[in-house]
Amino acid sequence: MTISSAAAEELPGTPIKGPSALGDDPRRFLRLTWTLAITQFKLKFYGSVLGYLWQLMRPLMLFGVLYVVFTEFVRLGNDVEFYPVVLLTGIVLYTFVSEATSGAVASVVERETLVRKVHFPRMVIPCAVVLTAFLNLMLNLLAVAVFAAISGVPLHGSAIQIPVILLALVAFVLGIALVVSALYVRYRDVQPIWEVLLQVLFYGTPVLYPIEVVPVGVREWMVLNPFAAVVQQMRHAVIDPTAQSAPIVAGGWDRLTLSGLVVAAFFVIGFLIFHREAPRIAEEL
Repeated sequence: MTISSAAAEELPGTPIKGPSALGDDPRRFLRLTWTLAITQFKLKFYGSVLGYLWQLMRPLMLFGVLYVVFTEFVRLGNDVEFYPVVLLTGIVLYTFVSEATSGAVASVVERETLVRKVHFPRMVIPCAVVLTAFLNLMLNLLAVAVFAAISGVPLHGSAIQIPVILLALVAFVLGIALVVSALYVRYRDVQPIWEVLLQVLFYGTPVLYPIEVVPVGVREWMVLNPFAAVVQQMRHAVIDPTAQSAPIVAGGWDRLTLSGLVVAAFFVIGFLIFHREAPRIAEEL
């Protein structure tokens, strides 16, 4: 006697396919990601009189403190062309990395009600967190553009590199977000560990200091860090073309390719880990 597929699924001991990370409809996945991101973006400023200004306040306050310290006391930025703009740009980019990854760590756990919906694609949650942070980044970069114009930074043709630079940064951040959000479901130690690694990333990237103060042999390895390569290339392409580009600092495009491989590795590993853990997330909560 043959048993229908529907009946087979009901037999005891028959494996049942768990919830998917992506779902079966790519358009639905994108629509859900956009809807959740926009909702988070609006709720962040809901009921606030100053609204977006609060989002900009944090990087501006950090910029103000660091600018005074590194121009009046340590004097690292005296020989850097448009140092205030370089510093503010680096801080804004780091704010995006910090906001997106830190927000992603506990995002799946905090949205348990969504996770427990069988047909809800789990990967929407960290992707929406990254997208929300990216929307904030776009607003912050507009403020940086205004500040750069006031500071006298000319518009360079190499600024067309901005979409490619930001795409590399988003891919890097999304890979990290997928890794930490999936692992946090099982291992709560992920959050404090990532907070420490974020500080290492900040001080290991030429945000506060120009790359020129770093020994040549060290800076070649430093830009293998994708975030360092992004910050340096943004400075070269948008603010000061006389500053060394990321490929030159790395010692050539072949060496900088290693930084691209790091981005690809984080993205692929993050996707695979999240895809593997997605069917079991609800059980672990």
